[in-house]
Amino acid sequence: MRKNMWRRVGAAVAALTLTASLAACGGDDEADDTITLGIIPGWTDGVSMANLWKVVLEDEGYDVEIEELGDAPLLYTSLDRGDVDVYPSAWPEVTHASIMEKYPDLEDLGAYYDNAKLTFAVPEYSSLQSIADLKGKGDDYDGKIIGIEPGAGLTKMTKESVIPGYDLEGEYELVTSSTSGMLAELDRAVKAEKDIVVTLWRPFWANSSFPVRDLEDPKGALGESEGLHEIAREGFADDHSEVADMMSKAKLTDEQYGSLEDLVVNEYGEGKEEEAVKAWLEDNQDWLDSIK
Repeated sequence: MRKNMWRRVGAAVAALTLTASLAACGGDDEADDTITLGIIPGWTDGVSMANLWKVVLEDEGYDVEIEELGDAPLLYTSLDRGDVDVYPSAWPEVTHASIMEKYPDLEDLGAYYDNAKLTFAVPEYSSLQSIADLKGKGDDYDGKIIGIEPGAGLTKMTKESVIPGYDLEGEYELVTSSTSGMLAELDRAVKAEKDIVVTLWRPFWANSSFPVRDLEDPKGALGESEGLHEIAREGFADDHSEVADMMSKAKLTDEQYGSLEDLVVNEYGEGKEEEAVKAWLEDNQDWLDSIK
């Protein structure tokens, strides 16, 4: 009687152990097929590329999640911790160079676009031609340069390179909030035809949606043109060699990138990013073929 009871107990324990093992294996397989892409809200290059990869990779059978993080330092920290797999539109050559130095184990999967540029911009009706022209005109701009997120590389460059480089300290204050906050200020100023100077970058849809132009940067304080890269957590290429290979092959021309971001941000808008990407892919089958 006791022997039979213990046999039944042993069989139950073995069954539970096998079930747990199978569940664990299934969980690992599922985790292996899940890729988390990190973006910064309002940074439309990241939004566009994350949704592009989401559509492409889900069609390949992967589960893709897009996680919004408040600023660049937090995103890179999340990559380093392994909480995020890929930052699909990083600026590691100039804008995020100082952040990248802190995380030498991150994997650079390559540049998908090679003509990115940080800028200062003014409305087309402005008399300014160069950043140097801001000197002595602080009263016209209420002593403010309208910026974006406090943790952005563009913010760091403005504070540490542009303002001191053009001797604007004490005359101008860099006002930071968010990309959407900067654009709202720009929109109000343009509608009222008031003077304003904002920190911008290319590629970015706002350059064509607002009547603005870049100020010349004769001192090169905002750095040279740079590439936009896919930066991954340590070990990503080993864990997902197929995805890493696809990302390393991805290249976008000015025309391709511009049409993608215009569809995602302007024509389709928030909540319809995947629809926008699918429409873009229908017209860019050659790009899709090039990464497979």
